[in-house]
Amino acid sequence: MRFVVLFLIGLLLTAVHGFAQHRFVLDQSTISFHSDGVIEDIAATNTKVSSIFDASKGEIAYLLNMKDFQFQKKLMQVHFNEKYVESEKYPQAFFEGQIVGFDPTAEGVQQVNAVGKMTIHGVTKDIQFPGTVERKGGTLAMKSNFIIKLQDYAIKVPQIVWQNIAQQVEVTVDFNYRAQ
Repeated sequence: MRFVVLFLIGLLLTAVHGFAQHRFVLDQSTISFHSDGVIEDIAATNTKVSSIFDASKGEIAYLLNMKDFQFQKKLMQVHFNEKYVESEKYPQAFFEGQIVGFDPTAEGVQQVNAVGKMTIHGVTKDIQFPGTVERKGGTLAMKSNFIIKLQDYAIKVPQIVWQNIAQQVEVTVDFNYRAQ
């Protein structure tokens, strides 16, 4: 809840103080994950992420609702929300941290690292993952690909299906920001 309050305050301060050249809001977003399973792969996509990025400080925060992940098979979506991430109890996931290695004055693609705290399933962990930021005028495109281990976030796989579900998922982040 603290994150949501900070996020909303950040949005309000941005609008009030007019730091348009340094603050970016999410225009389009995709967070997806993929897990190679023995019987079948599991994949889902969430395009309803909220985020703000302060380019002058390198600070980033993003928030997503777990129920917004869409699966090809509805039964997978039900199991994901009810049995694994327990969306009723832990409805949101979020990240807050820094984009390290980003030069806000440079145009083009930059290799960066996101360093901060990721909260999933009520568990907050320090995390670092690589990515790129491409700046073109008043827009930024951030991309990243990294692995999350289910056990790190206390996500349990029922014994009956432990062979079907991988113990880690590959996460892909694709954000497009516009200057605010």
